[in-house]
Amino acid sequence: MYQFVLRILLSGGIVVAASEVAKRNSIVGALLISLPLASMMTLIWLHYDGQDAEQLALFSKEVLWLVIPSLAFFLTLPLLLSNGVGFIPSFLLSSVLTAACYATVLYALSDGLATG
Repeated sequence: MYQFVLRILLSGGIVVAASEVAKRNSIVGALLISLPLASMMTLIWLHYDGQDAEQLALFSKEVLWLVIPSLAFFLTLPLLLSNGVGFIPSFLLSSVLTAACYATVLYALSDGLATG
């Protein structure tokens, strides 16, 4: 139980810290969020929980593939906002496009297309 609470506090602390930093300096806040801290912490917890190297390597490979569709959100959101579309519609459209990209990549992964 102690580890579970520690994991929640660390994860939440990173998000809160990054959002507070972003209020003062957007590039530093963006840098903090762009770091793969969640993936890195997950790898540490999985290793600590006894996962073998093969499982950790597989997890890392799958995270790499799943970073790609997330980029759709960060490409479309600023484009829409810069063209006068309101935040909520921009956010929703970007989210829908990102979900479609995730579905496509997950289909490719499940079919073995992306992993060979």
